[in-house]
Amino acid sequence: MLNKTFEPAETEKKLYELWESEKAFSANPQSGKKSFTIMIPPPNVTGTLHMGHALTMTLQDTLVRWKRMQGFDTLWQPGTDHAGIATQMVVERALAAENTTRQDLGREAFVQRVWKWKEESGGGITRQLRRLGASLDWPRERFTMDEGLSRAVKEVFVTLYKEGLIYRDRRLVNWDPMFRSAISDLEVESKDVAGKLWYIRYPVEGKPGETITVATTRPETMLGDVAVAVHPEDERYAALVGQSVRLPLTGRLIPIVADLHSDPEKGTGAVKITPAHDFNDFEVGRRHNLPMLSILDEQARVVLDEIEDELTSVDGLADPAFVRNLAGVSREEARKSIVAELERLEWLEKIEPHRHQVPHAERGGAVIEPRLTTQWYCDAGKLAGPAIEAVTSGKISFVPKQWENTFFAWMRDIQPWCISRQLWWGHRIPAWYGPDGHVFVAHDEADAQKQADAHYGTTETLSQDEDVLDTWFSSGLWPFSTLGWPDKTPELARYYPTDVLVTGFDIIFFWVARMIMMGEHFMHDVPFRDIFIHGLVRDERGQKMSKSKGNGIDPLELIDAYGADAMRFTICALTGIGRDVKLGRKKVEDYRAFVTKIWNAARFCEMNGVKAQDEFDPQSVTSPLGKWIIAEASTAVQDATKALEAYRFDEYALSCYRFVWNRFCDWFLEFAKPVFASDDAAEAAEIRAVAAYVLGIILRLLQPVMPFVTDELWTEFGFGKQGSLISEAWPEPVVLTGAEAAQAECDHIIRLISEIRTVRAEMNVPPAQKAPVFLQDAAPETVERAERWQEAIGRMARVSHVAPQQQGDVPRGSAQAVVDEATLIIPLEGLIDITAEQERLKKELAKADDEIAKTEKKLGNENFVSRAKPEIVQEMRDRLEAQQGESVRLKAALARIA
Repeated sequence: MLNKTFEPAETEKKLYELWESEKAFSANPQSGKKSFTIMIPPPNVTGTLHMGHALTMTLQDTLVRWKRMQGFDTLWQPGTDHAGIATQMVVERALAAENTTRQDLGREAFVQRVWKWKEESGGGITRQLRRLGASLDWPRERFTMDEGLSRAVKEVFVTLYKEGLIYRDRRLVNWDPMFRSAISDLEVESKDVAGKLWYIRYPVEGKPGETITVATTRPETMLGDVAVAVHPEDERYAALVGQSVRLPLTGRLIPIVADLHSDPEKGTGAVKITPAHDFNDFEVGRRHNLPMLSILDEQARVVLDEIEDELTSVDGLADPAFVRNLAGVSREEARKSIVAELERLEWLEKIEPHRHQVPHAERGGAVIEPRLTTQWYCDAGKLAGPAIEAVTSGKISFVPKQWENTFFAWMRDIQPWCISRQLWWGHRIPAWYGPDGHVFVAHDEADAQKQADAHYGTTETLSQDEDVLDTWFSSGLWPFSTLGWPDKTPELARYYPTDVLVTGFDIIFFWVARMIMMGEHFMHDVPFRDIFIHGLVRDERGQKMSKSKGNGIDPLELIDAYGADAMRFTICALTGIGRDVKLGRKKVEDYRAFVTKIWNAARFCEMNGVKAQDEFDPQSVTSPLGKWIIAEASTAVQDATKALEAYRFDEYALSCYRFVWNRFCDWFLEFAKPVFASDDAAEAAEIRAVAAYVLGIILRLLQPVMPFVTDELWTEFGFGKQGSLISEAWPEPVVLTGAEAAQAECDHIIRLISEIRTVRAEMNVPPAQKAPVFLQDAAPETVERAERWQEAIGRMARVSHVAPQQQGDVPRGSAQAVVDEATLIIPLEGLIDITAEQERLKKELAKADDEIAKTEKKLGNENFVSRAKPEIVQEMRDRLEAQQGESVRLKAALARIA
């Protein structure tokens, strides 16, 4: 016998351990079945489960469980990413607590320490994914630094180098001065900062007293200025283009150039050009063949190596001693000193407050410094061509399709990909240097030494490159490296290309595009057929979740409070195509009620003798009620299947919800109550068998999204052994003879009961009061139906009796409603005060119309709409729609008793 309530925690732990021990999630390459493959976006080994993970993993698991039930050999490839900078940060913080550093340990010992941390503490997120119910093929778990994937990374690097697609170059990069490493754009977070705009006069050479004023947010980089740029159409400066100015700090002569980068509408229209410390300036420098002077070191401290020779005394300009004293000073302190000196020398014109975007390291929070360094690059432009073609040709489809535009915009303007990082944790670049700096790229040191011996003619000592590869380099190989490439494994032949990638839009360029480029280049095929792009998880008001706002939600807390099934179902129900997921605890709590509803419905069935019947044939059903619910179940199966095929997770969840709650529970079980208790043993047996059959369909339909409660009920009702539902067949719709007539009959009775309930509710008829219902203008078959269903109508609509009514004989004080061709007449005299009800409805209608007018007036105010937050405007529009619906309802209610 089922317990009174479902206990998620107990069931989840027991079931998941059973599934895993029985290898219920495992792919079987020898099965002969058609394959279905999803690659997990590998979470960072340092990560903990957050709502973004919960969203992505729930959607993937729903697809995988569904396909498994459809008879596919499913591989959901698990694994984690070594997450270079994030992992190094964790271990360095641990070292700091021990009053030591990685430099104190040395590279080899530090890397060993990271591996030790990974084995002991890393990968906690994989344990948390089990809490979510994720049916990943755990024995196949991979790690981006494991031996096999490391071999794949070396193979790709060496191959691309030989093909000329990997090379070294000196370019500007995002530099993290805390970690002293280049980082990717994805690891940079722009923050709106209250800063200042300094207006600085530069003296024009050869024109005493004449200056040009530039506005800058970074006076500390003046030491590296090599030009001043003005817009070519800015008449204010036309006569100055081609002339030179003196740098107020060092006296360096720098040209005034005309360049479209300068915006006449911003600041003074003249901008200082520091190519080694600004991405836009770098491009200006290349266009005008300007020198690129680096004046900040790897820790963002002033360094004078490249400008030391030019420091001479010039009247009215800074003393060379002042500049030399800046050496080794942080950029923040240098800014203060330089501003003070410019002010003392009267080159500072004014200072204005200025809000602007400042790039920060996502991890660590350091202000990013654009820095000119020599790095390893990948020719992403050459690799992008086949990737673009894969999408334009339809070999890969984005869902929703509009994300193709984002993909194309990035890919068609792709820049060289900086793949080296100045870290110690990661795939060390397989390049060795000879004593003269000549580079030898090889799979291992022995191979590099052979190349060097052949090159030099003697044996020279080599040193390996100190840098490691960007983590996106290894994760870009994930779809094929995890399947054994570069070896030609059976898994690679069977599971590549994969079927669908489920991920967020924020890594379309950083991960998705790289996988397509690498897949096309090395596998000569796309890595996946479909890319489903989901939105962000936001709070219930549509705001982005963040620690600073305090509106984040821990998915594990939700699972503890409401169960994994409730959270998973909520995620599916809220995940529509092309929209963000607005999630709050209240919504999960609401959908937990659905889990409870299923459990209570199953208990009711159990208490009324319903149990699994192996030999049941739906074609043998004769009762209209039985045929109706089987036909409704078939419709639900069709709707759910169609929704999942289109990645409409919301429609899948809501089609299941509507069928279970509105059809099976609210109507079928209510109609079945008297049958279960009747003396007609044959009819009762048939309805019990139908109830079991439909309950089995419900449990199979919901298994992909609610794996725990459905499996528990599956076992309790004797449909199969514990843990077996995961491998049961996905339900198929059936077509029954006479189903249309049964549906017409049951749907009519449902509409009739619903309309009577609506009238009674609108007129405030006390529940204990029964009233007769008369049918006017009803067809004979309508009257016959009402007579056959007298018991259900009477019990469910609080009706004393149903009878035909002659035209014109409407009792005084009756409410009227129309159902199909018949008019329902419900006498209310003696049950309610008719006049008082009319007055109440009129007052409510007037109030509703007044609220509508107020809301429409606000929304009609263009000034208000343009200034209000979008979510506030949308909230008002939703409220207006609700108010208009209420007005329509009240008018209809008044009309019933007019």
